[in-house]
Amino acid sequence: MKDNKLIIFDTTLRDGEQSPGASMDIDEKLQIALALEDLNVDIIEAGFPIASKGDFNAVSEISKSIKNSTVCGLARSLEKDIVAASKALDHAKKKRIHTFIATSPIHMEKKLKMSPDEVLKCAVKSIKLAKTFTDDVEFSPEDAGRSDLDFLCSVIEAAIDAGANTINIPDTVGYNLPHQFGELIQNIIKGVSNSNQAVFSVHCHNDLGLAVGNSLSAVLNGARQVECTINGLGERAGNAALEEIAMTVRTRQDIFNCDTNINTKKIMKCSRLVSSITGFPVQPNKAIVGKNAFAHESGIHQDGVIKSRETYEIMRAEDVGLVSNSLVLGKHSGRNAFKQKLNELNIPIDGEKQLDDIFFKFKELADKKHDIFDEDIIRLSNNQEVTNTHIKFNYMNVVTESGQKPSALIKLEVDGKTIESSCTGDGAVDAAYNAIEDIVKSKCKLLLYSVNNITSGTDALGEVTVRISKNNNVVNGHGADTDIVKASVLAFINALNKLQQNPDLAVSKKRGV
Repeated sequence: MKDNKLIIFDTTLRDGEQSPGASMDIDEKLQIALALEDLNVDIIEAGFPIASKGDFNAVSEISKSIKNSTVCGLARSLEKDIVAASKALDHAKKKRIHTFIATSPIHMEKKLKMSPDEVLKCAVKSIKLAKTFTDDVEFSPEDAGRSDLDFLCSVIEAAIDAGANTINIPDTVGYNLPHQFGELIQNIIKGVSNSNQAVFSVHCHNDLGLAVGNSLSAVLNGARQVECTINGLGERAGNAALEEIAMTVRTRQDIFNCDTNINTKKIMKCSRLVSSITGFPVQPNKAIVGKNAFAHESGIHQDGVIKSRETYEIMRAEDVGLVSNSLVLGKHSGRNAFKQKLNELNIPIDGEKQLDDIFFKFKELADKKHDIFDEDIIRLSNNQEVTNTHIKFNYMNVVTESGQKPSALIKLEVDGKTIESSCTGDGAVDAAYNAIEDIVKSKCKLLLYSVNNITSGTDALGEVTVRISKNNNVVNGHGADTDIVKASVLAFINALNKLQQNPDLAVSKKRGV
Protein backbone atom coordinates (compact mmCIF):
# COMPACT_ATOMS: atom_id res chain seq x y z
CA MET A 1 0.00 0.00 0.00
CA LYS A 2 1.14 3.52 -0.83
CA ASP A 3 1.81 5.58 2.28
CA ASN A 4 -0.20 8.48 0.88
CA LYS A 5 -3.40 6.40 0.70
CA LEU A 6 -5.78 6.64 3.67
CA ILE A 7 -8.04 3.59 3.76
CA ILE A 8 -11.66 4.18 4.73
CA PHE A 9 -13.19 1.29 6.68
CA ASP A 10 -16.93 1.88 7.09
CA THR A 11 -18.72 0.18 9.97
CA THR A 12 -22.17 1.77 9.61
CA LEU A 13 -23.74 -1.65 9.10
CA ARG A 14 -22.06 -3.12 12.19
CA ASP A 15 -21.14 -0.57 14.85
CA GLY A 16 -23.61 1.95 13.42
CA GLU A 17 -26.43 -0.56 13.83
CA GLN A 18 -25.51 -0.92 17.51
CA SER A 19 -27.07 2.53 18.06
CA PRO A 20 -30.20 1.88 20.14
CA GLY A 21 -33.13 1.86 17.70
CA ALA A 22 -31.03 1.69 14.52
CA SER A 23 -31.66 -1.95 13.57
CA MET A 24 -31.97 -2.56 9.82
CA ASP A 25 -33.38 -5.42 7.79
CA ILE A 26 -31.44 -7.18 5.03
CA ASP A 27 -32.86 -5.08 2.18
CA GLU A 28 -32.06 -1.85 4.01
CA LYS A 29 -28.51 -3.01 4.77
CA LEU A 30 -28.01 -3.94 1.13
CA GLN A 31 -29.19 -0.47 0.01
CA ILE A 32 -26.64 1.16 2.30
CA ALA A 33 -23.86 -1.25 1.29
CA LEU A 34 -24.39 -0.44 -2.40
CA ALA A 35 -24.37 3.28 -1.58
CA LEU A 36 -21.11 2.86 0.34
CA GLU A 37 -19.55 1.06 -2.61
CA ASP A 38 -20.71 3.91 -4.88
CA LEU A 39 -19.04 6.28 -2.40
CA ASN A 40 -15.74 4.38 -3.01
CA VAL A 41 -15.45 3.07 0.54
CA ASP A 42 -12.48 0.68 0.67
CA ILE A 43 -13.83 -1.79 3.26
CA ILE A 44 -17.44 -2.36 4.31
CA GLU A 45 -17.87 -4.07 7.67
CA ALA A 46 -21.18 -5.71 6.84
CA GLY A 47 -21.98 -7.16 10.25
CA PHE A 48 -21.28 -9.58 13.07
CA PRO A 49 -22.26 -12.96 11.53
CA ILE A 50 -22.36 -14.95 14.78
CA ALA A 51 -24.72 -12.40 16.42
CA SER A 52 -27.91 -13.63 14.76
CA LYS A 53 -29.31 -15.42 11.74
CA GLY A 54 -30.34 -12.03 10.38
CA ASP A 55 -26.80 -10.64 10.70
CA PHE A 56 -25.34 -13.75 9.05
CA ASN A 57 -27.76 -13.54 6.12
CA ALA A 58 -27.15 -9.81 5.71
CA VAL A 59 -23.37 -10.29 5.46
CA SER A 60 -23.92 -13.15 3.02
CA GLU A 61 -26.26 -11.14 0.75
CA ILE A 62 -23.97 -8.11 0.79
CA SER A 63 -21.03 -10.38 -0.10
CA LYS A 64 -22.89 -11.52 -3.21
CA SER A 65 -23.67 -7.97 -4.39
CA ILE A 66 -20.52 -5.94 -3.64
CA LYS A 67 -17.91 -6.11 -6.42
CA ASN A 68 -15.33 -3.40 -5.75
CA SER A 69 -15.16 -2.83 -1.99
CA THR A 70 -13.79 -5.42 0.44
CA VAL A 71 -16.54 -6.99 2.57
CA CYS A 72 -15.61 -7.59 6.21
CA GLY A 73 -17.18 -9.69 8.96
CA LEU A 74 -16.50 -9.17 12.67
CA ALA A 75 -15.59 -12.07 14.95
CA ARG A 76 -14.51 -12.42 18.55
CA SER A 77 -11.33 -14.43 19.11
CA LEU A 78 -13.42 -17.60 19.20
CA GLU A 79 -13.41 -20.47 16.73
CA LYS A 80 -17.21 -20.44 16.27
CA ASP A 81 -17.20 -16.70 15.49
CA ILE A 82 -14.41 -16.98 12.94
CA VAL A 83 -15.98 -20.00 11.20
CA ALA A 84 -19.34 -18.17 11.01
CA ALA A 85 -17.68 -15.07 9.54
CA SER A 86 -15.90 -17.20 6.95
CA LYS A 87 -19.13 -18.89 5.87
CA ALA A 88 -21.00 -15.58 5.64
CA LEU A 89 -18.21 -14.13 3.48
CA ASP A 90 -18.04 -17.18 1.23
CA HIS A 91 -19.35 -15.33 -1.87
CA ALA A 92 -17.35 -12.13 -1.41
CA LYS A 93 -15.06 -11.13 -4.28
CA LYS A 94 -12.75 -9.49 -1.72
CA LYS A 95 -13.17 -10.49 1.94
CA ARG A 96 -11.69 -9.69 5.33
CA ILE A 97 -12.15 -11.29 8.74
CA HIS A 98 -11.85 -8.82 11.62
CA THR A 99 -11.18 -10.54 14.95
CA PHE A 100 -10.76 -8.90 18.35
CA ILE A 101 -10.06 -9.51 22.02
CA ALA A 102 -9.76 -7.02 24.89
CA THR A 103 -6.31 -6.10 26.22
CA SER A 104 -7.04 -3.53 28.95
CA PRO A 105 -6.63 -4.65 32.58
CA ILE A 106 -10.27 -3.91 33.43
CA HIS A 107 -11.60 -5.89 30.46
CA MET A 108 -9.27 -8.84 30.98
CA GLU A 109 -10.10 -9.07 34.69
CA LYS A 110 -13.78 -8.13 34.83
CA LYS A 111 -15.12 -9.28 31.45
CA LEU A 112 -12.85 -11.99 30.05
CA LYS A 113 -11.53 -13.32 33.39
CA MET A 114 -8.31 -14.20 31.54
CA SER A 115 -4.66 -13.56 32.27
CA PRO A 116 -2.59 -11.40 29.86
CA ASP A 117 -0.75 -14.53 28.69
CA GLU A 118 -4.06 -16.27 27.94
CA VAL A 119 -5.27 -13.26 25.99
CA LEU A 120 -2.09 -13.18 23.89
CA LYS A 121 -2.32 -16.89 23.08
CA CYS A 122 -6.01 -16.59 22.22
CA ALA A 123 -5.32 -13.68 19.84
CA VAL A 124 -2.58 -15.59 18.01
CA LYS A 125 -4.72 -18.73 17.73
CA SER A 126 -7.70 -16.82 16.29
CA ILE A 127 -5.58 -14.96 13.72
CA LYS A 128 -3.97 -18.20 12.51
CA LEU A 129 -7.43 -19.76 12.15
CA ALA A 130 -8.74 -16.73 10.24
CA LYS A 131 -5.74 -16.92 7.88
CA THR A 132 -6.88 -20.39 6.78
CA PHE A 133 -10.02 -18.76 5.32
CA THR A 134 -8.62 -15.51 3.86
CA ASP A 135 -5.30 -13.73 3.39
CA ASP A 136 -6.86 -10.48 4.63
CA VAL A 137 -7.11 -10.54 8.45
CA GLU A 138 -7.54 -7.58 10.78
CA PHE A 139 -6.89 -7.75 14.52
CA SER A 140 -8.15 -5.32 17.18
CA PRO A 141 -6.95 -5.21 20.81
CA GLU A 142 -10.24 -3.97 22.26
CA ASP A 143 -9.97 -1.02 24.67
CA ALA A 144 -6.41 -0.38 23.49
CA GLY A 145 -6.68 3.21 24.71
CA ARG A 146 -6.69 1.96 28.33
CA SER A 147 -4.21 -0.90 27.86
CA ASP A 148 -0.67 -1.18 29.22
CA LEU A 149 1.65 -0.06 26.41
CA ASP A 150 4.26 -2.80 26.84
CA PHE A 151 1.64 -5.56 26.89
CA LEU A 152 -0.21 -3.95 24.00
CA CYS A 153 2.95 -3.91 21.89
CA SER A 154 3.70 -7.56 22.69
CA VAL A 155 0.19 -8.62 21.62
CA ILE A 156 0.38 -6.60 18.41
CA GLU A 157 3.83 -7.98 17.57
CA ALA A 158 2.55 -11.54 18.06
CA ALA A 159 -0.57 -10.74 16.02
CA ILE A 160 1.51 -9.54 13.06
CA ASP A 161 3.74 -12.62 13.32
CA ALA A 162 0.59 -14.77 13.25
CA GLY A 163 -0.49 -13.15 9.96
CA ALA A 164 -2.59 -10.06 10.75
CA ASN A 165 -2.33 -7.61 7.83
CA THR A 166 -4.11 -4.75 9.62
CA ILE A 167 -3.80 -3.77 13.27
CA ASN A 168 -6.69 -1.67 14.50
CA ILE A 169 -6.29 0.40 17.67
CA PRO A 170 -9.72 1.07 19.19
CA ASP A 171 -10.52 3.85 21.62
CA THR A 172 -13.48 1.71 22.63
CA VAL A 173 -14.96 4.03 25.25
CA GLY A 174 -13.84 7.38 23.80
CA TYR A 175 -11.50 8.01 26.72
CA ASN A 176 -8.47 9.43 24.95
CA LEU A 177 -7.56 13.00 24.06
CA PRO A 178 -6.16 13.76 20.59
CA HIS A 179 -2.57 14.42 21.70
CA GLN A 180 -2.59 11.25 23.85
CA PHE A 181 -4.02 9.07 21.14
CA GLY A 182 -1.60 10.37 18.53
CA GLU A 183 1.31 9.63 20.87
CA LEU A 184 -0.08 6.14 21.50
CA ILE A 185 -0.12 5.35 17.77
CA GLN A 186 3.38 6.72 17.37
CA ASN A 187 4.68 4.73 20.36
CA ILE A 188 3.05 1.51 19.13
CA ILE A 189 4.56 1.82 15.66
CA LYS A 190 7.99 2.54 17.20
CA GLY A 191 7.66 -0.14 19.90
CA VAL A 192 6.53 -3.02 17.65
CA SER A 193 9.55 -4.49 15.85
CA ASN A 194 7.53 -5.76 12.84
CA SER A 195 5.18 -2.77 12.55
CA ASN A 196 6.31 -2.22 8.95
CA GLN A 197 4.53 -5.46 8.00
CA ALA A 198 1.02 -4.20 8.80
CA VAL A 199 -1.31 -1.27 8.18
CA PHE A 200 -2.26 0.53 11.39
CA SER A 201 -5.88 1.50 11.82
CA VAL A 202 -7.96 3.37 14.42
CA HIS A 203 -11.54 2.98 15.64
CA CYS A 204 -12.60 5.89 17.85
CA HIS A 205 -15.79 6.45 19.80
CA ASN A 206 -17.38 9.81 20.49
CA ASP A 207 -18.18 9.65 24.21
CA LEU A 208 -16.33 12.94 24.81
CA GLY A 209 -16.99 14.32 21.32
CA LEU A 210 -13.40 13.57 20.25
CA ALA A 211 -13.77 10.65 17.83
CA VAL A 212 -12.87 12.63 14.71
CA GLY A 213 -10.11 14.58 16.49
CA ASN A 214 -8.54 11.39 17.87
CA SER A 215 -8.76 9.67 14.47
CA LEU A 216 -7.09 12.56 12.66
CA SER A 217 -4.38 12.80 15.31
CA ALA A 218 -3.70 9.11 14.72
CA VAL A 219 -3.44 9.69 10.96
CA LEU A 220 -0.90 12.44 11.53
CA ASN A 221 1.10 9.93 13.59
CA GLY A 222 1.18 7.09 11.10
CA ALA A 223 -2.24 5.42 10.99
CA ARG A 224 -3.36 4.68 7.43
CA GLN A 225 -6.84 3.29 8.00
CA VAL A 226 -9.74 4.96 9.80
CA GLU A 227 -12.84 3.07 10.93
CA CYS A 228 -15.87 5.33 10.78
CA THR A 229 -19.59 5.55 10.02
CA ILE A 230 -21.97 7.66 7.97
CA ASN A 231 -23.33 10.56 10.09
CA GLY A 232 -21.18 9.37 13.01
CA LEU A 233 -23.74 6.67 13.83
CA GLY A 234 -22.67 4.10 16.43
CA GLU A 235 -22.66 2.68 19.93
CA ARG A 236 -23.56 5.22 22.68
CA ALA A 237 -22.44 8.66 21.42
CA GLY A 238 -21.36 7.20 18.09
CA ASN A 239 -18.22 6.74 16.00
CA ALA A 240 -15.99 9.02 14.00
CA ALA A 241 -18.05 10.47 11.13
CA LEU A 242 -16.84 9.31 7.71
CA GLU A 243 -17.85 12.55 6.02
CA GLU A 244 -15.85 14.64 8.51
CA ILE A 245 -12.74 12.46 8.19
CA ALA A 246 -12.83 12.49 4.37
CA MET A 247 -13.48 16.22 4.02
CA THR A 248 -10.93 17.25 6.67
CA VAL A 249 -8.15 15.29 5.00
CA ARG A 250 -9.22 16.54 1.55
CA THR A 251 -9.57 20.17 2.65
CA ARG A 252 -6.34 20.32 4.69
CA GLN A 253 -3.86 18.82 2.26
CA ASP A 254 -1.40 21.36 3.59
CA ILE A 255 -1.35 19.31 6.81
CA PHE A 256 -2.09 15.74 5.73
CA ASN A 257 0.29 13.88 3.43
CA CYS A 258 -2.38 11.35 2.50
CA ASP A 259 -5.90 11.29 1.01
CA THR A 260 -8.88 8.97 0.61
CA ASN A 261 -10.52 7.56 -2.51
CA ILE A 262 -13.94 8.78 -1.34
CA ASN A 263 -16.14 10.31 -4.04
CA THR A 264 -17.14 13.24 -1.88
CA LYS A 265 -19.93 14.31 -4.25
CA LYS A 266 -21.84 11.21 -3.14
CA ILE A 267 -21.60 12.05 0.58
CA MET A 268 -24.88 13.94 0.92
CA LYS A 269 -26.94 11.27 -0.83
CA CYS A 270 -25.42 8.53 1.33
CA SER A 271 -26.00 10.57 4.48
CA ARG A 272 -29.66 11.11 3.66
CA LEU A 273 -30.15 7.42 2.82
CA VAL A 274 -28.74 6.27 6.17
CA SER A 275 -30.81 8.85 8.01
CA SER A 276 -33.98 7.78 6.22
CA ILE A 277 -33.48 4.06 6.83
CA THR A 278 -32.45 4.30 10.49
CA GLY A 279 -34.89 7.04 11.44
CA PHE A 280 -32.02 9.05 12.96
CA PRO A 281 -32.33 12.66 11.69
CA VAL A 282 -29.16 14.60 10.94
CA GLN A 283 -28.84 17.56 13.30
CA PRO A 284 -29.13 20.85 11.38
CA ASN A 285 -25.70 22.10 12.50
CA LYS A 286 -23.91 18.79 11.81
CA ALA A 287 -20.62 19.37 10.03
CA ILE A 288 -20.57 18.61 6.29
CA VAL A 289 -24.08 17.07 5.99
CA GLY A 290 -26.29 19.21 8.24
CA LYS A 291 -28.83 21.39 6.42
CA ASN A 292 -27.16 24.50 7.86
CA ALA A 293 -23.59 23.39 7.04
CA PHE A 294 -23.49 25.68 4.00
CA ALA A 295 -26.14 28.20 5.06
CA HIS A 296 -25.45 31.87 5.82
CA GLU A 297 -27.89 34.06 7.75
CA SER A 298 -25.67 36.84 9.07
CA GLY A 299 -25.66 39.89 6.81
CA ILE A 300 -21.89 40.24 7.16
CA HIS A 301 -21.41 36.59 6.15
CA GLN A 302 -23.85 36.90 3.25
CA ASP A 303 -22.08 39.99 1.95
CA GLY A 304 -18.70 38.27 2.22
CA VAL A 305 -19.86 35.13 0.40
CA ILE A 306 -21.45 37.17 -2.40
CA LYS A 307 -18.19 39.03 -2.93
CA SER A 308 -16.00 35.92 -2.58
CA ARG A 309 -17.19 32.48 -1.48
CA GLU A 310 -13.89 31.70 0.23
CA THR A 311 -14.42 34.45 2.82
CA TYR A 312 -16.73 32.22 4.86
CA GLU A 313 -16.64 28.84 3.14
CA ILE A 314 -13.64 26.50 3.28
CA MET A 315 -15.44 23.91 1.17
CA ARG A 316 -17.89 24.05 -1.70
CA ALA A 317 -21.39 22.66 -1.18
CA GLU A 318 -21.02 21.00 -4.57
CA ASP A 319 -18.05 18.97 -3.29
CA VAL A 320 -20.28 16.99 -0.91
CA GLY A 321 -23.16 16.57 -3.34
CA LEU A 322 -25.24 19.57 -2.31
CA VAL A 323 -26.30 22.17 -4.85
CA SER A 324 -28.31 24.64 -2.83
CA ASN A 325 -31.18 24.85 -0.41
CA SER A 326 -33.02 27.41 -2.51
CA LEU A 327 -36.04 27.00 -4.75
CA VAL A 328 -35.04 25.70 -8.17
CA LEU A 329 -37.96 23.50 -9.25
CA GLY A 330 -41.74 23.75 -9.06
CA LYS A 331 -44.96 22.36 -10.48
CA HIS A 332 -44.38 24.06 -13.84
CA SER A 333 -40.97 22.43 -14.36
CA GLY A 334 -40.62 20.00 -17.23
CA ARG A 335 -39.21 16.50 -17.42
CA ASN A 336 -35.87 17.58 -18.94
CA ALA A 337 -35.26 20.16 -16.23
CA PHE A 338 -36.04 17.55 -13.60
CA LYS A 339 -33.65 15.08 -15.24
CA GLN A 340 -30.90 17.72 -15.24
CA LYS A 341 -31.51 18.32 -11.55
CA LEU A 342 -31.08 14.62 -10.82
CA ASN A 343 -27.75 14.74 -12.67
CA GLU A 344 -26.63 17.75 -10.60
CA LEU A 345 -27.46 15.86 -7.41
CA ASN A 346 -25.57 12.76 -8.60
CA ILE A 347 -28.72 10.63 -8.40
CA PRO A 348 -28.40 7.65 -10.78
CA ILE A 349 -31.46 6.70 -12.85
CA ASP A 350 -31.92 3.20 -14.21
CA GLY A 351 -33.81 3.82 -17.45
CA GLU A 352 -36.69 5.98 -18.55
CA LYS A 353 -39.31 4.11 -16.52
CA GLN A 354 -37.61 4.91 -13.23
CA LEU A 355 -37.24 8.53 -14.35
CA ASP A 356 -40.97 8.65 -15.15
CA ASP A 357 -41.86 7.17 -11.76
CA ILE A 358 -39.78 9.68 -9.80
CA PHE A 359 -40.97 12.56 -12.00
CA PHE A 360 -44.59 11.55 -11.34
CA LYS A 361 -43.95 11.60 -7.57
CA PHE A 362 -42.25 14.99 -7.97
CA LYS A 363 -45.31 16.41 -9.79
CA GLU A 364 -47.60 15.09 -7.06
CA LEU A 365 -45.45 16.76 -4.41
CA ALA A 366 -45.19 20.02 -6.37
CA ASP A 367 -48.99 20.28 -6.43
CA LYS A 368 -49.03 20.08 -2.62
CA LYS A 369 -46.20 22.45 -1.62
CA HIS A 370 -44.90 25.76 -2.88
CA ASP A 371 -41.17 25.21 -2.53
CA ILE A 372 -39.28 22.18 -3.81
CA PHE A 373 -35.84 21.76 -2.23
CA ASP A 374 -32.91 19.50 -3.08
CA GLU A 375 -33.69 17.40 0.01
CA ASP A 376 -37.22 16.76 -1.35
CA ILE A 377 -35.80 15.32 -4.55
CA ILE A 378 -33.20 13.23 -2.73
CA ARG A 379 -35.94 11.80 -0.53
CA LEU A 380 -38.14 10.96 -3.54
CA SER A 381 -35.24 9.15 -5.26
CA ASN A 382 -34.41 7.17 -2.09
CA ASN A 383 -38.02 6.14 -1.46
CA GLN A 384 -37.90 2.39 -1.96
CA GLU A 385 -41.10 0.50 -2.62
CA VAL A 386 -41.92 -2.78 -0.91
CA THR A 387 -42.16 -5.49 -3.56
CA ASN A 388 -45.03 -7.25 -1.82
CA THR A 389 -47.83 -4.68 -1.48
CA HIS A 390 -50.14 -6.87 0.54
CA ILE A 391 -51.77 -3.72 1.94
CA LYS A 392 -52.42 -0.57 -0.11
CA PHE A 393 -53.61 2.85 1.03
CA ASN A 394 -56.98 3.90 -0.44
CA TYR A 395 -58.65 6.70 1.53
CA MET A 396 -58.40 8.61 4.81
CA ASN A 397 -60.68 11.04 6.63
CA VAL A 398 -59.54 12.34 10.01
CA VAL A 399 -61.72 14.55 12.22
CA THR A 400 -60.53 16.51 15.25
CA GLU A 401 -62.86 18.67 17.35
CA SER A 402 -62.30 20.57 20.59
CA GLY A 403 -63.50 18.50 23.52
CA GLN A 404 -63.92 15.37 21.39
CA LYS A 405 -61.63 12.40 20.81
CA PRO A 406 -60.16 12.47 17.27
CA SER A 407 -61.63 9.94 14.85
CA ALA A 408 -60.29 8.44 11.63
CA LEU A 409 -61.98 6.65 8.74
CA ILE A 410 -59.45 4.53 6.86
CA LYS A 411 -59.96 2.55 3.65
CA LEU A 412 -57.33 -0.01 2.64
CA GLU A 413 -56.95 -2.55 -0.12
CA VAL A 414 -55.94 -5.85 1.45
CA ASP A 415 -55.02 -8.42 -1.19
CA GLY A 416 -57.17 -6.52 -3.68
CA LYS A 417 -60.24 -6.24 -1.42
CA THR A 418 -61.31 -2.80 -0.14
CA ILE A 419 -61.94 -2.76 3.63
CA GLU A 420 -62.74 0.26 5.80
CA SER A 421 -62.84 1.01 9.51
CA SER A 422 -63.54 4.02 11.69
CA CYS A 423 -61.88 4.37 15.11
CA THR A 424 -61.10 6.99 17.73
CA GLY A 425 -57.78 7.61 19.46
CA ASP A 426 -55.79 9.88 21.75
CA GLY A 427 -54.72 11.85 18.69
CA ALA A 428 -55.20 11.92 14.93
CA VAL A 429 -52.33 9.51 14.27
CA ASP A 430 -53.42 7.18 17.08
CA ALA A 431 -56.97 7.11 15.68
CA ALA A 432 -55.66 6.31 12.18
CA TYR A 433 -53.40 3.54 13.51
CA ASN A 434 -56.29 2.05 15.50
CA ALA A 435 -58.39 1.96 12.33
CA ILE A 436 -55.59 0.29 10.35
CA GLU A 437 -55.06 -2.29 13.08
CA ASP A 438 -58.82 -2.96 13.17
CA ILE A 439 -58.62 -3.81 9.46
CA VAL A 440 -55.40 -5.86 9.27
CA LYS A 441 -55.41 -7.30 12.85
CA SER A 442 -51.61 -7.60 12.79
CA LYS A 443 -51.28 -7.65 16.62
CA CYS A 444 -47.91 -5.92 16.20
CA LYS A 445 -46.29 -3.61 18.77
CA LEU A 446 -45.24 -0.06 17.92
CA LEU A 447 -41.63 0.43 19.11
CA LEU A 448 -40.73 3.75 17.47
CA TYR A 449 -42.54 6.71 15.95
CA SER A 450 -40.30 9.46 14.59
CA VAL A 451 -41.18 12.60 12.61
CA ASN A 452 -38.60 14.61 10.69
CA ASN A 453 -39.25 17.67 8.51
CA ILE A 454 -37.19 17.15 5.38
CA THR A 455 -37.57 20.79 4.37
CA SER A 456 -38.67 24.03 6.02
CA GLY A 457 -41.94 25.96 5.86
CA THR A 458 -45.56 25.30 6.78
CA ASP A 459 -45.91 23.10 3.68
CA ALA A 460 -42.76 21.10 4.45
CA LEU A 461 -42.46 17.50 3.33
CA GLY A 462 -42.61 15.47 6.51
CA GLU A 463 -40.97 12.07 6.84
CA VAL A 464 -42.24 9.53 9.36
CA THR A 465 -40.32 6.45 10.47
CA VAL A 466 -42.01 3.72 12.51
CA ARG A 467 -40.62 0.52 13.98
CA ILE A 468 -42.97 -2.36 14.74
CA SER A 469 -42.44 -5.83 16.16
CA LYS A 470 -44.28 -9.13 16.20
CA ASN A 471 -42.99 -12.39 17.64
CA ASN A 472 -39.51 -10.87 18.12
CA ASN A 473 -39.47 -9.78 14.45
CA VAL A 474 -38.65 -6.10 13.96
CA VAL A 475 -39.07 -3.96 10.83
CA ASN A 476 -38.90 -0.27 9.96
CA GLY A 477 -41.47 1.58 7.86
CA HIS A 478 -41.11 4.94 6.10
CA GLY A 479 -43.64 7.42 4.71
CA ALA A 480 -43.44 10.98 3.42
CA ASP A 481 -46.13 13.55 2.67
CA THR A 482 -46.96 17.19 3.33
CA ASP A 483 -49.80 15.87 5.53
CA ILE A 484 -48.07 14.38 8.56
CA VAL A 485 -51.04 12.11 9.40
CA LYS A 486 -50.99 10.66 5.89
CA ALA A 487 -47.19 10.26 6.12
CA SER A 488 -47.76 8.38 9.38
CA VAL A 489 -50.34 6.12 7.76
CA LEU A 490 -48.05 5.39 4.81
CA ALA A 491 -45.17 4.57 7.17
CA PHE A 492 -47.32 2.13 9.17
CA ILE A 493 -48.56 0.43 6.00
CA ASN A 494 -44.99 0.22 4.68
CA ALA A 495 -43.90 -1.50 7.90
CA LEU A 496 -46.85 -3.93 7.82
CA ASN A 497 -46.00 -4.90 4.24
CA LYS A 498 -42.37 -5.51 5.23
CA LEU A 499 -43.51 -7.65 8.14
CA GLN A 500 -45.65 -9.67 5.74
CA GLN A 501 -42.75 -9.87 3.25
CA ASN A 502 -40.12 -10.86 5.85
CA PRO A 503 -42.00 -12.86 8.53
CA ASP A 504 -38.84 -14.57 9.74
CA LEU A 505 -36.72 -11.45 10.13
CA ALA A 506 -35.26 -11.38 13.64
CA VAL A 507 -33.07 -8.76 15.25
CA SER A 508 -30.32 -9.79 17.67
CA LYS A 509 -26.98 -8.14 18.32
CA LYS A 510 -23.77 -8.70 20.17
CA ARG A 511 -21.31 -5.98 20.95
CA GLY A 512 -17.90 -5.45 19.41
CA VAL A 513 -15.08 -2.95 19.36
